[in-house]
Order: sequence, then structure tokens, then C-alpha cells
Amino acid sequence: MTTKEWNQLRKMLPQWVEESRRHCFDGKVASYIPELSKAPIEALGIHILDGRGNAVSAGDCELSFTMQSISKVFTLILALIDNGEEAVFSKVGMEPTGDNFNSMLKLELVQPGIPFNPLINAGAIAISSLIAGESSLDKSARVLRFFQLLAGNDSLDYDYDVYRSESETANLNRSIGYLLKDNGVLEGDVEDMLDVYFRHCSISVTCSDLAKMALVLASNGKDPLSGKKLIPRRYVQIAKTFMTTCGMYNASGEFAIQVGLPAKSGVSGGILTMLPGRYGIGLVGPSLNRKGNSIAGVELLQKLSQQLDWSLF
Repeated sequence: MTTKEWNQLRKMLPQWVEESRRHCFDGKVASYIPELSKAPIEALGIHILDGRGNAVSAGDCELSFTMQSISKVFTLILALIDNGEEAVFSKVGMEPTGDNFNSMLKLELVQPGIPFNPLINAGAIAISSLIAGESSLDKSARVLRFFQLLAGNDSLDYDYDVYRSESETANLNRSIGYLLKDNGVLEGDVEDMLDVYFRHCSISVTCSDLAKMALVLASNGKDPLSGKKLIPRRYVQIAKTFMTTCGMYNASGEFAIQVGLPAKSGVSGGILTMLPGRYGIGLVGPSLNRKGNSIAGVELLQKLSQQLDWSLF
């Protein structure tokens, strides 16, 4: 980031956050997972980090929240590391669905009955079964350690209240899991694989954790702060492509036009995004629009992209 851009961000970011915060009351906090309904509807925070360790933040950036679907980007990467491309993409496809993220419609209608991509619930459940480990707890422990490594934060852990809430109300995800098993997609015990899925969705982070994880992706798999290569470049390329085409649910095309950055959202209100080669961004705004994305967060990222000419397109 240039000195001029840093100065502009430090000066304008708090104002842009407050302008975008007004949109919070136009949306709703997720309630289908009961524990998520407790999040503050008016919250909005952002953290931006570059490869030299420079950072700027504004708003409620210290708020803790669970990764939810953002975790799917990194379990995909871990499954690729464990199995390679051929094995992973024999279980999930590479295309957007046009359906809701928790739909199971095309698993029945479109042969060979595999999920269309790894970022919908069906795809992420299938991916969870591909994580190496002797048991569901072994798989979950590997996922947590991988996330800790990418975030540079050994204290990352599960939010057990969200985990329990998610597991207890997951009738649709259980239906998806058993249909995947019947289609020959899911490997292992269905309940065990669902447990892996619920756990990685319930890992608790802050905006700075997401920004650090995004920075590794922005740097093609290298942690620029430590100099260590953490992810093969090819797998980062795959992940960023899915983020661009599928990462913002059914609003991915609109987001690509209005913001123009690879991104992944979660129904806790988190958004992980980046400007490749430059910096990582973590954002939280629990109030969601009708597509399931942070309503104020999307507004803020659109403002930043247009003001600073961030779009890749």
C-alpha cells in the first residue's frame, strides 16, 4: 500500500465505517442458528493488513464471531493438500449453483449427484470427509491447527455455544449429509463428518485473524510476516477462483461487479477478502441482507473499492 493510500485510509476509514453502519438496520441477524441471533445488529468493524505488518482498523473490529462459511475456503485448501486435485474434484464440482447455499435440489436432479462446488453446504460437508485423520476429532484438530497457523494465533478455538446450537438445529445439513452418503460422495460415518463441519464453522475469530489469513492468500500462500510458505500456490489459485465465482452466495456476480475482489462471507456477518499481492482484509457486520451477506459490510467494501480503485476487473 502506498503512503498516500495509507494516509487516506487512516483518515477516511472511520468515517466510511460510520456511513456504512447506517445500513445495519436494513438487514437482519441470522437466527436459524439460534446462538447467532445474539449478535449485535449495529456492529460493523474492519481490519486491513499489509505484508510489512502495517495495519489499519475501524469500528467494532475487536468483536469475536464464528467463521461459519468462511472456513470452507481453508478446509478446501487442507483437503487439496491431503488428497490432491483429482481426488477432491471427483467429490465436488467447480461451478456456481444459482441455488441457495443450503439447497440439496441439484444433488437429486443433476448427475452424477456431487455438489456443484466446495463453498455450498453440500460441498463443504463432502470436503470435511476428505480431511486426513483417524477420527472426526483428529480431523477437527488438524483443521484447527491449520487455521491457527494461517492466522498466526495459537489461541483460536471453537465457540462451543455456537457449535452446540449449530449441531442441534442442523436438520437440513443432516439431510444433505445422508443424501451425499447415498450418492456415494461422502466417505465415512455421516454424523462424524457433520461434526467436523459444525466444528470448523464454529471456530471463533476477530477481524484481525481473518485479515491475517487473507494476507496469506493474497501472497500466494506465503506468510509475508514470517517468510514461510504455508500453502502451495496452485491451491491458493483454486481457492481465490472459487471465492470470486461462489464466495458471496447468490450475490457473487454482483459483488464481482461492484467490489471486484475475491471474497468469502459467512452468516455470522464475517467477510474475508483481499487485494492480491498487497493486503488482507477481515470484516464483520452481523446484520445480513437477503442473500445472507453482511449488509453494511458489502456497502463498506463497495465504498472502499470505488474510492481506492481496488477492483481487479
